[in-house]
Amino acid sequence: MATTHRQAPATPALTHALSAAAHGLPVFPLSPGKQPAVRSPHRDDPGRATCRGECGRPGHGVHDATTDPAAVRALFAAAPRATGYGIACGRDPYHLIGIDLDRSSPLEPASAVELRQLALQQLFAVPDTVTVLTPSGGRHLWLAGPPATAVPNSAGRLAPGVDVRGAGGYLVGPGSVTARGAYRLLPGTGRLPPARCPDALLRLLAPAPAPAPAPRPTGHPASGQGLLHFVLAAREGQRNTRLFWAACRACEHDLGPAFLDALADAAVRTGLPAPEARATIASATRLTTPARRA
Repeated sequence: MATTHRQAPATPALTHALSAAAHGLPVFPLSPGKQPAVRSPHRDDPGRATCRGECGRPGHGVHDATTDPAAVRALFAAAPRATGYGIACGRDPYHLIGIDLDRSSPLEPASAVELRQLALQQLFAVPDTVTVLTPSGGRHLWLAGPPATAVPNSAGRLAPGVDVRGAGGYLVGPGSVTARGAYRLLPGTGRLPPARCPDALLRLLAPAPAPAPAPRPTGHPASGQGLLHFVLAAREGQRNTRLFWAACRACEHDLGPAFLDALADAAVRTGLPAPEARATIASATRLTTPARRA
């Protein structure tokens, strides 16, 4: 990316961006509206809308992100009204994955409860990691992904109120000031590196390509009966996890809403409360069906 030698004046946004870049995080300037602050060089040329910086000029949003301090200064010089900075996800060295938890309840983000329930169902722990508090009362969790896995951006697919920032996306960096307020580090997390993304969570974020669809089963095949027996055999402490697994398999094989109702009834017979059974099946449907139809 070609940049000028013009130096940006020292501003809080630039200072924070340079600090992030020094820690290996690719950055670029943001406006108070959290949008890229450098105007596109192709704004009057629709034919170049697909350019991702190949032209050598700044103004390509997240594709401008860099760790080179001279290039960071040049980007901020081209955006004197920038009040924040973005951090590109999916790039070396951390291949950052951002888990965006929506607006808080008085005690914690409601979406954090959804994430915790998902972690219990899928048997992974949400690790201690860099956490950024947002002006709306939500929070961003930073996780490190593997180089060979491209995690896509998504909104609400993982769980209600939980968005994901992956390859091609960006997070607003701590120290940024936007029209709604400031982004700041949760005390005690700034000293942490981005924690490694748990394998079970990574499989949900970047599911393997679906195999070729099998012939649609009719009625309740033997595999469906096996799923029912699997749920009915659950003991205390296994009920939710077994129901979630069985519901995922039922969705993958298109066993239909009536069979999912039968699974819920089976779980209730083992002692699982009916509202919890319905919520678990809804979560399994939400996670499995989009991946299968993609």
